[in-house]
Amino acid sequence: MTLIDATPDTSESARLYDVARQYFPGGVSSPVRAFNGVGGTPRFIVSGKGAYVTDADGNRLLDYVLAYGPHILGHAPQVVLDAITETASHGTSFGAPSEHETELAQAIQGFVPSMRVMRFVTSGTEAVMSAIRLARAATGRDLIVKFDGNYHGHADAVLARAGSGVATLGLPDSPGVPAAATSDTMVLPYNDVDTVRSAFAEHGQRIAAVIVEPIAGNMGVVLPVPGFLEALRWQTTAYDAVLIFDEVMTGFRVHPGGAQTLFGITPDLTTLGKVIGGGLPVGAYGGRPDLMRQIAPDGPVYQAGTLAGNPVVMAAGIAVLRELARPGVWQRAADATTALAEGLVREAAIAGIDLQVPHMGTMLTPFFSDRPVLDYTAARASHTRRYSAFFHMMLDLGVSPPPSAFETWFVSTAHGEKEIDHTVRAAAQAFASIG
Repeated sequence: MTLIDATPDTSESARLYDVARQYFPGGVSSPVRAFNGVGGTPRFIVSGKGAYVTDADGNRLLDYVLAYGPHILGHAPQVVLDAITETASHGTSFGAPSEHETELAQAIQGFVPSMRVMRFVTSGTEAVMSAIRLARAATGRDLIVKFDGNYHGHADAVLARAGSGVATLGLPDSPGVPAAATSDTMVLPYNDVDTVRSAFAEHGQRIAAVIVEPIAGNMGVVLPVPGFLEALRWQTTAYDAVLIFDEVMTGFRVHPGGAQTLFGITPDLTTLGKVIGGGLPVGAYGGRPDLMRQIAPDGPVYQAGTLAGNPVVMAAGIAVLRELARPGVWQRAADATTALAEGLVREAAIAGIDLQVPHMGTMLTPFFSDRPVLDYTAARASHTRRYSAFFHMMLDLGVSPPPSAFETWFVSTAHGEKEIDHTVRAAAQAFASIG
């Protein structure tokens, strides 16, 4: 099974990549873009419109990366471009309040009622950092519980991998992260209710918060088993700990109201990002007023950001959420996702290939595995070399999936029947080649 063509790459993307490596680690500004997970040369993108991107060599690709989630309306939707242009014409940043912040907050609360009070920041990482700081301050405790395979940004405290045993304190997952930074981070197996109960029985009085991707997206899409999220809500309530739903990825994508609305579970705090900026840098955290009013200047918990609530970003987010509020718009993307997942499973079966495609809302991941993927161990056990071969064949056939077996595929409202049919046909060819 060949992963990539051994012929020297003379493409324009390859030339641009050679230049970029002189200036950036790995030639990129974020690691997954370097294609290390699949091999080969990353495509340099020059434009995007609707469901498609065009690379530096003029190849038009049907895109399922969608900037890793924010483009739920597709690339460069006119309503967002108009909002950006109009707002930017009056100035790009003021370091002062603007009405755009309140308008976007009202729109978010309309979808996610649990975010009764919120604060805008500039990234999902920053939202998580701030929510954890708030939880620790509010409870007077230090211990944070996270789950193996859940990614919450690159802040030191959550860059911890799982250890063995029932409740192992996390070890640093990156050089440069001191052991002290993760010594108060406990990493548990995702979807393991018994381990959660055991951890709280032993450490409950020390636990400040549990943070979880309610539907995992950063190890590929992994759905929660029945009772898992309910157990987190019960245990955190019983021990006066804070339950944080990291919906940076799942917000507006698995359901218009996020995973919390889908499953009917109200967290104490929620972190958001991606969709609420229309493709521009943004994050938010919010929830119970008694917690959020402890943030400065109302309370003593300090958090600030010069570019937080940027008016251009806020206007883009307002435009996106206004469009998603229109009847049938979100459901169109969800229906396309279901059709794509079913098509991939069907064509893989015809080719005799074991494939699992967990999906929810507008997110899915094809795992080359003969068993359901319910946790990080199962995700890592999937056939990643087969995914790499599949990835490159799909690129050659005009489809751009994420360059990692552990990333989520995203679908937009611009992905219609034509785009889904093309993707399934391309997948059938790829499956036949690697089967």
